[in-house]
Amino acid sequence: MNPLPAPPALIPMAQVLCDVRALVSLGPGKYGERRYVPLGGGTVHGPELNGTLVEGGVDWQVNRSDGVLDIAAHYVIRTTDGALIEVQSDGMRHGPAEVMARLARGEVVGRDEYFFRTVMRFQTGAPQWAHLNKVLALACGQREARRVVLDVYRIT
Repeated sequence: MNPLPAPPALIPMAQVLCDVRALVSLGPGKYGERRYVPLGGGTVHGPELNGTLVEGGVDWQVNRSDGVLDIAAHYVIRTTDGALIEVQSDGMRHGPAEVMARLARGEVVGRDEYFFRTVMRFQTGAPQWAHLNKVLALACGQREARRVVLDVYRIT
């Protein structure tokens, strides 16, 4: 067997601060409680990407019986030069039951107390941002009472 090559690197892209609205439950589904969270505005700031979030995105979720929250967020970034970049972000959040209960109550919980990761893909027709159409990024998240903080890293 050949040895594994060096692992991919993570290059800081931006921090996303996303305002969240009230959670809407769709009731039980095949894999758990289906729900969504409307996304408000927000900011994107970093070495590779800067702009604002266009209000109207949605974070679709399944709250599974094993305590894992599956996440599928879809939203748009308006860059500082006016370009629109579509973002698809899929991942999960989980942790000890008492920590997740604190999050659900809107309490302050340290990001090291639970797991919150998503993989992001970008799509745009803006020529100056076309390189993002070929990027996969890893986001390390933190849920706050009224917003989500995502530290986004380009995967090499």
